[in-house]
Amino acid sequence: MGKAVFFSLSMSRCGAVARASSPMKSFPENSRPPFLGWRLPVGVALMLLLALAGSVCLGQEPIRVAVNLVNVAFTARDSQGELVENLQKEDVEVFEDAVPQKISFFAKSTDVPLTLGLIVDVSGSQEHFSKKHERDLEVFLKEVIGSKDRVFLVCFGNHIRLVSDFSQSGPEVIERMKEFEHGDKGKGKHPKFIELGPAENRDLGTAFYDSIYYSVMEKLARENGRRALLVFSDGEDNSSSHDMMRTIETGQGENVLVYTIRYTEKERGQLTARNKYGISVMDRIAKETGGAHIDAETTDPHTYLRQIAEELRTSYELAYYPTDANKDETFRKIVIRPKREGLKVRAKTGYFSR
Repeated sequence: MGKAVFFSLSMSRCGAVARASSPMKSFPENSRPPFLGWRLPVGVALMLLLALAGSVCLGQEPIRVAVNLVNVAFTARDSQGELVENLQKEDVEVFEDAVPQKISFFAKSTDVPLTLGLIVDVSGSQEHFSKKHERDLEVFLKEVIGSKDRVFLVCFGNHIRLVSDFSQSGPEVIERMKEFEHGDKGKGKHPKFIELGPAENRDLGTAFYDSIYYSVMEKLARENGRRALLVFSDGEDNSSSHDMMRTIETGQGENVLVYTIRYTEKERGQLTARNKYGISVMDRIAKETGGAHIDAETTDPHTYLRQIAEELRTSYELAYYPTDANKDETFRKIVIRPKREGLKVRAKTGYFSR
């Protein structure tokens, strides 16, 4: 998403005082990659401030100047499906609404710390899979999470509970999960596990969209590192205050990849209309945010969880200043096109210009 770094300049009898605030990620070329640090190039900042100095009068309110930057994380695979680890800025092109963009920053994120959220559906439709959820989480936390990675755990039914806040200890998260399993599983008040988002009067039992939305906005939006959500669910929702498109927009806007791991309970071995809807929802959210949709019934957890971790650790991030800087509320489609033949790139599909 295009965001803004704001600089303010105020005048006093002692001279000009510049202040900067950074609600979004911005960084200088050839320095730390965008997922590790936020800075606006010093020369740009000084030019902006000097240009404003002559027009600022005593007693005026600070003037704010917005500098837009679009960040995009992506992975690349070759024709054999293997991750590509040696791309340079010159190897890719980026387009916004079919218009070529100049890549201002490019970085490879090899072995960067992961900042992850695990979201587990504990509603009635997932009761049959509760033990499998627990086993798959244990596989992930024991075999995939590294010593520098941080992870939090959210469980949801008609309440969205923060079961474990950010932790670098897999065993600690597992223990918190077991404590939650022996409680009410998010179906009512539970003083030990705080609730994400505002208090909502939800009559039904599955706040799927809200669990993703509030995990992004309240837990990941201000974090560094390679950020992603792993959602264990069937994709069915009946009590959220946000819809699918708002959920997707939030993930795209904060540059958070969403991996959806699907557990679908069929009726007499057949998919119901509701099942099919949940499948399409999980596939759409993953695709639009740059993640992946995985069928847990047909894929071994040891395989797909390691593949997710490898993707996150062997990925790239680029950034550009869009040629169309208008904040017109429209969706801007992003395409990253590799110049090498046979490569396939996966990234978010775009962002809303706000």
